[in-house]
Formats: sequence, structure tokens, C-alpha cells
Amino acid sequence: MEINYSEVGLQVGLEIHQQLDTSSKLFCRCPTKLFEGSEEDVAKVERYLRIARSETGEVDPAALYEYMKRRKIIYLVPKGHVCNVELDEEPPQELNKEALSIALGISMGFKSKIVDEVYVMRKIVVDGSNTTGFQRTAIIALGGELLDEEGAIRIQTICLEEDAARKVRDLSSSVVYNLDRLGIPLIEISTAPDMRSPEQVLRVASRIGLMLRLTGRVRRGLGTIRQDINVSIKGGAKIEIKGIQNLEIVDKVVRYEVMRQLNLLKIMNEAIMRGVKDEDIGSISDVTDVFKNCRSRLILSNLKEGNKVYACVLRRFKGLLNFEVQPGRRFGTELADYAREWGGITGIIHTDELPGYGIGVEEVRELYRVLNADGGEDVVVIVVGPEDKCVRAMSAVVGRVKEALRGVPKETRVVNDDGTTRYMRPQPGAARMYPETDIPPVRIDEGVIKEALKYVPRDPTAVYEELVSKYSLSPELSKQLLRSPHIIQFYDLLKEFSGSEITPQYIASLLTVQLKGLKSEGVPIENIGIEVLREILALVRDGRISKDGVIEVLREYALDPKKPIDDLIRKYVRRDLEETTKLIVNIVESNRDELIRKRDKAFNIVMGLAMKELRGRVDGKVVADLVRKVLNELLGSTPA
Repeated sequence: MEINYSEVGLQVGLEIHQQLDTSSKLFCRCPTKLFEGSEEDVAKVERYLRIARSETGEVDPAALYEYMKRRKIIYLVPKGHVCNVELDEEPPQELNKEALSIALGISMGFKSKIVDEVYVMRKIVVDGSNTTGFQRTAIIALGGELLDEEGAIRIQTICLEEDAARKVRDLSSSVVYNLDRLGIPLIEISTAPDMRSPEQVLRVASRIGLMLRLTGRVRRGLGTIRQDINVSIKGGAKIEIKGIQNLEIVDKVVRYEVMRQLNLLKIMNEAIMRGVKDEDIGSISDVTDVFKNCRSRLILSNLKEGNKVYACVLRRFKGLLNFEVQPGRRFGTELADYAREWGGITGIIHTDELPGYGIGVEEVRELYRVLNADGGEDVVVIVVGPEDKCVRAMSAVVGRVKEALRGVPKETRVVNDDGTTRYMRPQPGAARMYPETDIPPVRIDEGVIKEALKYVPRDPTAVYEELVSKYSLSPELSKQLLRSPHIIQFYDLLKEFSGSEITPQYIASLLTVQLKGLKSEGVPIENIGIEVLREILALVRDGRISKDGVIEVLREYALDPKKPIDDLIRKYVRRDLEETTKLIVNIVESNRDELIRKRDKAFNIVMGLAMKELRGRVDGKVVADLVRKVLNELLGSTPA
């Protein structure tokens, strides 16, 4: 689907949430390291969260939606990672000064205006991700900008806030969270809706991520950074899309959301052209008797459990539920999302896709007859399950179809792995913020600013130019390093191994090309920290292993991080030149006749046999030079 983003009036705003690398959490002194043990050994706390009206007397719609699920919240409480602050059993402690300094330094990098005094606010959140029913957040800077090739992108606000609890499982009647992540400091950077193309969104998100990494004080790994985007087009609505952890698909998410809104507008126009009105969206009916003799396993298993079948008629909607709105997702899929989220059932069945699922032509005819529907114009939607869930699910479907008659509903969506999105919840209202009374404000004085100056990120353009000119990295390798999460590690290792055989080019290649290669093999490179890299490269510097052995040792370590490095390097211990030369001479002598016959392939034959013994112990270039020398001496020629 070709889209002219200028013509459709695309506007996109970004919200980047990045965990800060601090020694303790934002409002207590618990460590920020996540729990890695077994769930069976962790204490559990069960709660139900409730909602209350705001100070203006309003109930937040997103909070109401979560409350209506009536799910039990189960919290895992790993010892040493959680205290009474996370459990909401005691007041929060004072704001983490280390986190504040890092966040202020980042704000200066975006030329934002630092506030005079930091006030912590409460933001209503009742999905269970916070034991208090709200998230603590504080605005620390306003304004600022980020330069892009298409123009400046305005920064609206920069906030310091606590991360949410980590969701472990999401069940129909309960949800399980681990409290180890709750309270880890987050910086939230919100831009104005200044981006006008998917490609620009990707560039800006990448640039912000790079500036955060250049502080050297943000956390790495899955779940430490999340991108939310707000997407709108002319005639559509501002849609919030949450939870984009993979930066590389941000542009795809934008494209698919624009596609979805354009297709929803087509559905609206088609429905209007057919003369569909709100009253044409039928009432909810119990049609269990129609399916008593049905062969559908889904329906029969539900009937045996005493469940019901409910249906509603969508007048003059024939064919529209099969209209594709995103790749692999139809309008019927959107309705199924609502049924699942509001009713807690598995999905919907509709007559645009019947007969099927074990439901035959006879049941479809009877369904139309009982509901007084027109098989040539109307669609019937069916849900199966407990009566109360069916009623809630069908009510949500009816409401969503009525919204379709008006275009694109405002909602919060969550991203799928393929870049498409699904319904998550209604958008929160404006009355979800109110002051936090347990935490005193923090005055931003000269001392605070002086400390924050340590964390102002360098300009990415200047860093790129330095990589190319000072450290002689190729432009492509420099770009790869800047795009990677390892840029700070590069400078750390460079400082430590300067003047040795470990060159800037080798370090950059190791951190980008070689680690990426391991990842593509399925090796868990997240186990390879800076200390491990430092220890292994020190072995190279000291002559104990060759550079060719580094990647092999890293592979084995990543697969078994509890094994001592000294044990892993034994088979890669560097061999001296005399021993290496003797090995190559023996190989040539043992294969002399074959090498004479295949003189043009002699070098490759010997190299292959030698590297079986020497890989990881002697650098390949050294082996190649010795092979050429030995072949020349014993065969009287120098093969290529």
C-alpha cells in the first residue's frame, strides 16, 4: 500500500523511556539488579486494586477499564531486591540524587530548560504494575530540541520516574508481577508531534537512544529501553502505541498504523454509503439453543461446561469484517481484540467466515432466522463462554462497531512482534495526575547543576568524526558502533588497552561485527559484560591467547557464564613461533606428495590442516606467513 505521508497529514510524537544505571532505586536503597533465581523460592503477595475519583471528581477511563477486569494481582517479592517501599507498606524515601543528576545531565544535552524545583507527582495506574495504584513521576526539564536532517524536533518534557513492576504472566482471572523492577529510575523524553515520515521517526529515535548511551549511565539489555509513539493523520485520531522494545521496527509500526487508520476510514465511508446507523447494530441475544447439535469442538466443550453462546446482528455489514486493516489483521480481528480485553474470552466468530470451525450451513441459516437477519446483507457475531463474560465481550464489540461509523476511535494500542498493533485499553484522561505528598520537593541549586554536568552526553556528530579521524575506523564501522549499545564500552576498552596490539579497529569490530555474529548464532551475548571483555582482552595483551581465540572464548563463556575464564582458555593458550613452525613443517612433510601434485592448492590445504590445531591459539595472519615460508623452503616455491 503506497502512502504519501505528506498528503495524509502524518504527525508522530515519541516517548522514550530508558532505565538509568544507578546503584539503587528511585525512592529506596534497594539494588537495581533484577532477580535471576527460581520463582518457587520467592514470597508472594496477593491484592486487588480499586479506583477512586480524582480531585476533580472524575474517574479515569483507563483506570476504570482495568478495574472492570476484576483480576487478582499476584506480586513476587524476591528477597534482597524489594523492601516495604515497593510493597506500599511504608512511605517512599527521598528522591535518588544520583538518578536526578544523570537525568539533568541528559536534559542539558537536549538544551532543555531545567526546572527550579522538582516536584514528584502521582499518575494513576491500576493495571497492577504498581502496588500503590499510581506511578511516581517528576518533570525535571521543559523544551529543548533535537536536530534532524528534515529540521529541528522539539522536546516537550523530560521526566524522571520509577519503572513499573515486571509482568511475568497474564491470565484471564489474575496477573503475576515481579517487584524487582519496580522503582528502577527511568528517564522519559517526550517530543512534540513534529515527525512527518516513518523514516524520520526511526532516525530521531535512534539519535535519542545514542545520546542516552553516550552518557555511559544508562542500562543495557532487553526491557531497559521502551519507545511509545503517538500517531495521527487527517480525519483519523491520535493513537498511543506502547511497548516498542525493538528500535529497528519503529518505522514499520508507524507505516502499519497509518495503513490501519486509512483502512478504518474506508470502512466508515463504506458503512455510511450503505446507510448504516447506530440502531442497525443489533441487541445482544442468547442463541445457545441454535447450537445444541453443533459439531464445533469449541462450542460443544463450552456447552458441556454450562457456558452460553451469544450473538448480535450488524445490519448491512456483510463483508466488512473481512476487510484487512493491517497485514494479517482484519476488521474482525480488531473486534476480537475488544472481546478478549473487555470480556476475557478467547475471541469471536462471525458469519463472514462461516461455514467453518465445525459450524455448518444449517446452523448459519437458523442463526439468521432466529435473529431476523438478512443473510445477503447482515453479519452475525458470535461469542462463547460464561454468560457474564459473553455479555461484557459482546457489549465491547457493539460499542467498537458503533465507533467504526464515526471513523478511528482514540485508544491505546500495544505492538506485536511483526510491527502490527492490537487494542490494549482506552486512552487515559487528563485528570490522572495529582501531587505526591510523601516526598519533599528538590531545589535545583548550583551544586546539583555542577554534579549534573558530568553526565551531559557528547554530540553524536563529533563522536562520529572522532572515530573516523582520530581512531581510523571506516565510516561504516563507525556508524555500526554508534548504532550499537557498545559505544561506551569501546571508549572504556580503548583507554585500558591503548598502545598494545589491541587496536581501536579490533575493539570496534569485536563489539559490533563479531558479537553480532555470535548473536545471529543464538549465543546469549547479554551474558558478556564489560568485565569479561576486559579480562579476555588482557589475556591477549599479555600473550596468553591470540586475538583469533577471543571470539571462541566469548562463545563458550556466554553459553556457560559460571565457568572460570582460566578453564575456558586452556585449549586456546597461545603457542610460540618455534612450536607453530614445527607443526607446519610436519604437516607439509606428511603431505609432500599431495602438495606437489596440487601445487596451486598447496597453501589452502596446509592452512586448513594447520588451523584445525592452531585456531584460537595463533593469529591467522601469523599462521599464513609461516605456511608460505615453509612451503617455499620445502617445495621450492611460494604459493599464493
